[in-house]
Amino acid sequence: MLSEIRIDGLGVIAEATASFSEGLTVLTGETGAGKTMVVTSLHLLSGARADAGRVRVGADRAVVEGRFTTDHVTDQVRGDVEQLLESTGGRRDEDDSIIALRTVGSDGRSRAHLGGRSVPAGVLSEFTGALLTVHGQNDQLRLQRSDQQLAALDRFAADAIGPLLETYRTRRSQWVAAVTELRERTEKARELAREADQLTFALNEIDAVAPAPHEDTDIAATVRRLSDLDSLRDAASAAHTALTGGDDPGDVSVMALLGEARDRLASTDDEILSAVGPRLAEAIAVVTDVGAELTSYLEDLPADPESLDTLLSRQAELKSLTRKYAADVDGVLAWAEDARTRLTGLDVSADAVAALTERVSTTGAATAEVARKLSAARVKAAAKLSKAVSAELAGLAMGKAKLDVEVRPRAAGADDRSALSVDGTALHAGSTGTDEIEFRLSAHSGAQSLPLNKSASGGELSRVMLALEVVLARSDAGATMVFDEVDAGVGGRAAVEIGKRLARLARTHQVIVVTHLPQVAAFADTHLVVNKTDGKRGGPNSGVRTLTDSERVVELARMLAGLDDTETGRAHAEELLRTATAERESATA
Repeated sequence: MLSEIRIDGLGVIAEATASFSEGLTVLTGETGAGKTMVVTSLHLLSGARADAGRVRVGADRAVVEGRFTTDHVTDQVRGDVEQLLESTGGRRDEDDSIIALRTVGSDGRSRAHLGGRSVPAGVLSEFTGALLTVHGQNDQLRLQRSDQQLAALDRFAADAIGPLLETYRTRRSQWVAAVTELRERTEKARELAREADQLTFALNEIDAVAPAPHEDTDIAATVRRLSDLDSLRDAASAAHTALTGGDDPGDVSVMALLGEARDRLASTDDEILSAVGPRLAEAIAVVTDVGAELTSYLEDLPADPESLDTLLSRQAELKSLTRKYAADVDGVLAWAEDARTRLTGLDVSADAVAALTERVSTTGAATAEVARKLSAARVKAAAKLSKAVSAELAGLAMGKAKLDVEVRPRAAGADDRSALSVDGTALHAGSTGTDEIEFRLSAHSGAQSLPLNKSASGGELSRVMLALEVVLARSDAGATMVFDEVDAGVGGRAAVEIGKRLARLARTHQVIVVTHLPQVAAFADTHLVVNKTDGKRGGPNSGVRTLTDSERVVELARMLAGLDDTETGRAHAEELLRTATAERESATA
């Protein structure tokens, strides 16, 4: 639930704090006092688009901070909130509450924070999605849209429809993938055949050369050595001769000289000279090893002068590949592997097309089967929803009104790429199924049932939405529900009935209502008022405060007819409060 909200620099509100309790809370105030800004702030906490025009004149930014608790929500919602906090690094406050904050600069830039961590605005939307639902007059207009009506029906029968919808979407994705691939193959057969020929030619060319991994770098190193073959052989041979001696008996080698030096030192009895002997032995060992390495090097040098030409020819073959397909041989080999994979998927043979056609048929039939079950579940749920909402409308002074929820198959158009055959009829298979939903209202006995946008007045549409929310709310106890002038266009007995329904909804939900009707406000557990004063700086300023019992009487008298300064007005307000209290007590008895 929402326990507190703080607003700075938003519209006519320079600074205000409002605390909310369980049950039904109403916000009232004069027109233009800033009630809408309270709802706007909740929209911002829900991740709505930031509007720099909402920033108070003269302020650098607007700040909205909300404090939420998860004491009365379902285990599923609490688990989702904990998972979100863990993924974002957010933390609960010392009192176990969670603080969400939204900042909107006068330049239009927006910032969002959750649990002390900066997050995208979309994360706030995800966080508040299960905790807070805001219904404004725009939401009443959205109720006229078919997609919103479908969402309401699916929400009403979530246990029955949810698993079927999930299965449908899984099978539909498989069917759509098969249809897309078949369409691509049939519509682009010539392009695919040309691509297949090009890949085949390239792979044949690479296979003919048959490069080995790292072959180009190995050949380059060998070519560099062979290009200097004579100078390398002369250098190594001369060094070997200097160390170990040559064929000429007159040559003096390092080995011979070191051996003679060692022998001469060994022939003396001097301790110092004798100590030098082992070091000469080490030097002889080193020279012996170097001589062996030079011998091996000379033996490995190519004796055939034509080997360089062979390597250069191979190098040219490899370069012909690297010029076309990649920067080096390893890249060419990787390209060839990818090309083979792509070529496998470009099978344009008749057998491949036939197999794909069969897969389209199989996945389409599986999708149609689930779509049929999904439609049947919706038809069954529609009858129950119609009955439940109509019963609620009877309690909202629309006793003869009836809401019909029609579930119809959505026919596919001539060029519909998502056309699916269901029981021999081509239907549009969208992501939500093959159905279209229409809410139809007959406002009174004998009236023709018409779509909501043609049959419902503003007041009737408000009551339909409230009745629908009361019915849907039975499945999501614990959420905070905010209604912005849901009673627009309503008065008299209907207003009393709306107050009663909101009070009933507040038994399982935290309900916050912005209203101008005293009949609704009288049912509140907590009454907040938004007052506007003429500030000396920065223009008018509004604040929010909680009313005492005596102050409620004054406010209700003002709302009745501006009679807050008369005994008659206050008497009427006290009577209204007593009546509302009695209604609530009898409803809970």
